[in-house]
Amino acid sequence: MKRIYLDHSATTPVDPQVAELMTVYFTEYYGNPSSVHSFGRQVHKAIDEAREQVASLIGANPSEITFTSGGTEADNLAIQGAARASVKKGTHLITSAIEHHAVLDTFKYLAKNGYEITIVPVDEEGLVSVQDIEKAIRPDTILISIMHANNEVGSIQPVAEIGRVAREKGILFHVDAVQSLGKLPIDVNQMNVDLLTISSHKIYGPKGVGALYIRKGVRISPLIFGGSQERKIRSGTENAPGIIGFGKACALAGQRMADENIELVRLRDKLFDGILAGIDHVKVNGPRGAKRLPNNVNISVNFIEGESLLLSLDLVGIAGSSGSACTSGSLDPSHVLLAMGLSHEVAHGSLRLSLGRQNTDEEIDYVLQELPKIVQRLREMSPLYHKAI
Repeated sequence: MKRIYLDHSATTPVDPQVAELMTVYFTEYYGNPSSVHSFGRQVHKAIDEAREQVASLIGANPSEITFTSGGTEADNLAIQGAARASVKKGTHLITSAIEHHAVLDTFKYLAKNGYEITIVPVDEEGLVSVQDIEKAIRPDTILISIMHANNEVGSIQPVAEIGRVAREKGILFHVDAVQSLGKLPIDVNQMNVDLLTISSHKIYGPKGVGALYIRKGVRISPLIFGGSQERKIRSGTENAPGIIGFGKACALAGQRMADENIELVRLRDKLFDGILAGIDHVKVNGPRGAKRLPNNVNISVNFIEGESLLLSLDLVGIAGSSGSACTSGSLDPSHVLLAMGLSHEVAHGSLRLSLGRQNTDEEIDYVLQELPKIVQRLREMSPLYHKAI
C-alpha cells in the first residue's frame, strides 16, 4: 500500500543533511557549551554558527535570537515575558480569534492574573483587519500578538501593516511565525516586528527546539531561572544537537524556499482543483492564491465527519489532519473555522492536507483517486446527505 504524508503543517521529516550533522554533535562533539575546555568551546562555536543561520533567515542580528524548546515555549516567553516587563505601562493585550492555542491559552492565563485582553475577529477567509486592530488599541495597550500565517487554513495576515500601527503607537508587536518560516520570506525589520516565534520541526529540523527573536532594546522577563544561558533570558543547558540541526535546517530553507514554493503552489492548486472537480458539496476554507500558504489545503466536506474521513484516508495510506480536535479528547470543532463563521456541522467535516518537499504528482493523483470514493462511501451512510439530496 502507498504511504503518503500530507500533514507537514503538523511536523516534517528531518532532512538527511540535518540528521547527519546532528549525529556528530551527539557522538563526537558532546561537550557542554558553557564549559571552557576544548570540548565545550567546539560546541559553543557550532551554536554561534546556528544562531547566525537562524537570524539570517528572518533578517535579524544573531544577538537577537534566543533558543527555546519550541514554538510553544517561545510564544509563552514572548507574551508573558513582555507583559510582565511592561506591566507598569499598562495591562491591555490584543490578539486574534484564530491564533494557535499556545498564544490564546497564554492570553487566557494572563486574563486570570490581572491583565485585560481583546480578541479581534477575522473575516470569512480567516484574515485579520488592520482597522479592527487599530480600533482595539487603548492607552494602556502594551502588546499585540498576531500570527503570520494560520496553521489550519493557511491565511497570511497583514503583519507589516499591523506592525506599523503598533510601532506608531509605541506598542510591542509579537508575531507567531511557526507556520510561515521557510515558506514565506520573513524580514523582521520590514515587518515591524519586536518579537517573533519560530520552530525547527516545521522546516525539516528536529523537534524540541525553537527560537524567539527579541528586537534589541525590547525588555523581556524570563520564565525559567537557574543559569546564565541565552543571556539569562532562557536558563538551562542548551540542546546543542537540536540547535545546530535547527541552524542547518534554516540554512537549507533559505536556499530552497523560492524553488520549493513554485512546486508546492502547483501541487496545492492541483489538489484543490481536483477535489472541487471530483466532489460536490465541498467548501474551501481560507483564501485562494497569494494570501494562502503555498502548501496548505483546507476544505469542509458536507454531510460527513472529519474524524471518519481521516481514518478512512489512513486506511488507504494517506495521512492528513482535521479541524476537529478529535485527538485531544474534545468533540469541539476547530476554533479557527468557527471564528470564520462556519457552522459546527460544516466545521466538523473539515480536512487539512499540507504538502512538503517530497510530495509528487503521482501522490496527488492517488489522493484525487481515493478521496472521492471515501467521501461517497461515508455519505451513503449519512442520513443528512440523503435528506439534502
